[in-house]
Amino acid sequence: MRDDDPIPYAALSYLAGECNYGGRVTDGVDRRLILNILGDFYKDEIQSDDYAFSESGTYRAPPDTNYDGYLDYIRQLPFQDAPDAFGMHPNANITCAMNETRELLGTALSLQPRESGGAGKSWADVVGELAVGVEKSLPEQLDLDQCLIDFPIKYGESMNTVLSQEMLRFNDLTVIVKRSLALIKKATKGLVVMSNDLEAMGNNMFNGAVPGMWMAAAYPSRMPLGSWAKDLVLRLEFIQAWFVSKSYPSTYWLSGFYFTQAFLTGTKQNYARRSKQPIDECEYETLVLTAAEEAESKKTAPQDGAFVWGMFIDGAQWDRETHAMEESQPKELFVSIPTIHIKPVHHSNLEPVKDSDVGGTRHVYISPCYKTSIRFGVLSTTGHSTNFVMFFRIPMDPKHNQRHWIKRGTAMLTQLDD
Repeated sequence: MRDDDPIPYAALSYLAGECNYGGRVTDGVDRRLILNILGDFYKDEIQSDDYAFSESGTYRAPPDTNYDGYLDYIRQLPFQDAPDAFGMHPNANITCAMNETRELLGTALSLQPRESGGAGKSWADVVGELAVGVEKSLPEQLDLDQCLIDFPIKYGESMNTVLSQEMLRFNDLTVIVKRSLALIKKATKGLVVMSNDLEAMGNNMFNGAVPGMWMAAAYPSRMPLGSWAKDLVLRLEFIQAWFVSKSYPSTYWLSGFYFTQAFLTGTKQNYARRSKQPIDECEYETLVLTAAEEAESKKTAPQDGAFVWGMFIDGAQWDRETHAMEESQPKELFVSIPTIHIKPVHHSNLEPVKDSDVGGTRHVYISPCYKTSIRFGVLSTTGHSTNFVMFFRIPMDPKHNQRHWIKRGTAMLTQLDD
């Protein structure tokens, strides 16, 4: 390589991001983040003394100097790195502090004594009362047999199968919950032996956490016990209302599904069969509705696809006036997003995206959507992560690009942690 040859930044970025780090990172969204971070370093501007890695200008490549000069530069850097050093919003400090506090309090709760002195309630009293409260809040089992009669399996309507599968999964979960609650109540009274599983369940309930035996049979969630029980009841009511109406909802609570991928696949399958196109050639176009369109969506379902609601944005806010993603407000971590029309189209009719596709024209952020804020899951036998839902194409302000939101860690969630 001659001295006057241009530096192959694109090749260096590919080798570091895709071959080195990318070979160790299996999640495509994580690889996307790595490549965008490397893009701040593998570029011509880094050779300029005025180039900064952060908007504040605190972090920059030091000018050419000697060993002592580099040490002086390092010493003048802040002792604690600000979020903008990583391209993140100042709210990231709040999220970090909340996670540390949650971990600290969880450890403290696990060290609490099981028996109390004086007039305080004992471990058995607290667990017994919680068991009674949760058991009373749960409704009766969903009528799966009647569902198969009212919503029979049809080639042209996959939502019938989705509904019956959801009822089956929720029934299996509630059976486990109710059976274990009955046993823990008896165990706290000394009527049955307190097994290791029941003791672990009681400890979880005493600490306000969802028992492990429930989570093993449930959907991903990070909610504490009280919020989780209320959320489960709301999900059951959503499925029951769909069943009782004997018709299909005009809008769907995306967060309320046990297995969200079944609903998404069923919606795409309906379109593919109606339009006589291969389902693997169909993709989702996602359209965020305006206030007027959102009001209308409650009355009439779309011809293709479905209206879904119940999602939140993490790392940004939704501006209803500009109809675009904007910077988060201070101390506002999560913002609900309006109803979205997930519309299946043939992939050839999907408008390419700027900063992502070759010749892209659409100015949107390709946002991953997760079920929980932890943003990772376990690869299931269906080929899907147990936590990832799908990608949404969300409009953003003209002054921003995808790299800005990728470094912000912006994503959508179907449920919060509380």
